[in-house]
Amino acid sequence: MAEALVATELVRGFGGRRVLDGVSLTAAPGRRVGLIGENGAGKSTLLRLLAGVDQPDGGVVTRPHDLGFLHQEMPFPDSATVADVLDDALAEARADLAELDRLGALVADPAYLEEYSERLELAQQHEAWDADHRAGIVLGGLGLGDVALGRTLGSLSGGERRRLDLAALVIRRPAALLLDEPTNHLDDDAAAFLEEQLRSLPGVVVLASHDRAFLDAVCTDLVDLDPAVDGPVRFGGTYSEYLRQKRADRDRWERRYAEEQEELTEVRDSLGLIAGRVAPNRAMRDSDKMGYGVRANRVQSQISRRIRNATRRLEELERHAVPAPPRPLRFEPDVVAVQAEDLVSLREVRVPGRLALDLLDVRDGDRLLVTGPNGAGKSTLLLVLAGLLDVEGVRRQPGLKAGLLDQDTSFANPRLTARGTYGRALGAERVAQVPLESLGLLHKWDLGKAVGTLSVGQQRRLALAMMVADPPHLLLLDEPTNHLSPTLCDELEDALGPGPGAIVVASHDRWLRRRWRGAEVGLTRETG
Repeated sequence: MAEALVATELVRGFGGRRVLDGVSLTAAPGRRVGLIGENGAGKSTLLRLLAGVDQPDGGVVTRPHDLGFLHQEMPFPDSATVADVLDDALAEARADLAELDRLGALVADPAYLEEYSERLELAQQHEAWDADHRAGIVLGGLGLGDVALGRTLGSLSGGERRRLDLAALVIRRPAALLLDEPTNHLDDDAAAFLEEQLRSLPGVVVLASHDRAFLDAVCTDLVDLDPAVDGPVRFGGTYSEYLRQKRADRDRWERRYAEEQEELTEVRDSLGLIAGRVAPNRAMRDSDKMGYGVRANRVQSQISRRIRNATRRLEELERHAVPAPPRPLRFEPDVVAVQAEDLVSLREVRVPGRLALDLLDVRDGDRLLVTGPNGAGKSTLLLVLAGLLDVEGVRRQPGLKAGLLDQDTSFANPRLTARGTYGRALGAERVAQVPLESLGLLHKWDLGKAVGTLSVGQQRRLALAMMVADPPHLLLLDEPTNHLSPTLCDELEDALGPGPGAIVVASHDRWLRRRWRGAEVGLTRETG
């Protein structure tokens, strides 16, 4: 019988910081759970604990006996061949068939009936009868169809080894499959093939991914590991449904906050009006002398009661105040326009072996998406537009300020803190207007760390923060959604629409490309 994967109150810390604090997760057969969250939220750590590769500081994991984990190193020497890996992946299916043949001859004896039934269930789970044929289909689907079976692992590229490891797991069809960023090194067709394969698995799938299209196509449930008051949030549904729910929650939060702020203003104003009605020094008319004291005491009593009621309401509202919703990512609209429509014009641009482009004009207000396979010249084109490659055929407007977020972020002084790096780049006046912590791109405990000690993702977010706070006329983003959480990717995409100046994005992100509303520039290897 198929088994569930159950984790209860898992705790794991590193270097004095708890990465996971009481995380529980249940994944039943047929459920495909996606782990999302910022880098450092604990996705890979949780997968390692679920797999048994790492041990928790507290908590318990109950896992199916038949479990596959993509993140592990392949258990083969470099001298092993592709055929050796496939034979190992097919071993269970072949053993199922051999054992069924043996038990089939004994099944007339009731003592062997239960054992036969159990082995039959395993064979069905592994699709044992079609396993060898399926192996060829999986290799082709993951872009390995042309790799000779006699090739050694040491002769494969890192991407090929990763895809072979993934292929072996898909061929095996374990009862529980754990995947850490499975679409890395996959093109669109291979990613779509993997989605189909995972949806057909009868067992448990738990995966961590930044690929929003993949999450949407595969997952039946999502677990958001980003810090929250009540711990990780589990959502039953697709990524698209999760986004709709989050936006509805955000709308409700904003409405509650606005309504409460309006009531706070009304209560404070009413206190001022009530207090203004108290006029102890008003002159008393002769005709009022008989009843003045009685009426004055009654008025003062009514005013005091109203003040007390309003004060109590004010204190209650302030004590249980709805916090202000976090500020969405937005580019600061302070770009000074260049006095020309065309910011950069390219004519017959050639970078040998990297880029060949006949014509491209980038105008103020443009939103351009650069697409194409690896090696087509997407990053090279951004370098040309940024003025970082000196080539013929490029005309740039005088005074043009370009900013490039490249894939390999680096800073001049790695010992300077994140806050200090941000301040040095922007200047005190701009930092006062847009403090780094107000952007929500780095956690507060990372602001005082040296930039050289930050992760790749954290360094990219710091570089992005500088451009958000002080955007250039021409903003160039090279694979901007790499190393960002799905939620932050969604915010960034929303921010690009109304952003200032011109924006050129190079991306392989299927989710971003499907939702892009601007123009596209398609590059191919033949022209690169």
